[in-house]
Amino acid sequence: GMKPTKTRQEKQYHEKVKQMNCVCCDLLGQKQTMWTEVHHVNADKGKAQRAGHFCVIPLCVDCHRGKNGAHGDKTYLKLLKATEMDLLDVIIGRNVR
Repeated sequence: GMKPTKTRQEKQYHEKVKQMNCVCCDLLGQKQTMWTEVHHVNADKGKAQRAGHFCVIPLCVDCHRGKNGAHGDKTYLKLLKATEMDLLDVIIGRNVR
């Protein structure tokens, strides 16, 4: 469907997320070699249903849209035994501190 326009707050949050390290590389103990992008976590399994603009995680280009990334075969998530929601949980936990 159509993406609702981002509010100023959401845009600011996305800028903040782009400054973060890739949560996947971090948890895998890998050195991040590419810049960070904003990934909307998948809201409900099976459908290409995106969550809202605050339900985002920092992923590097590779972990985001690379072959093994979130938009690929999800190998990295499988290695972490984690869902995208698990990664969102980690990011929220870091922001709460």
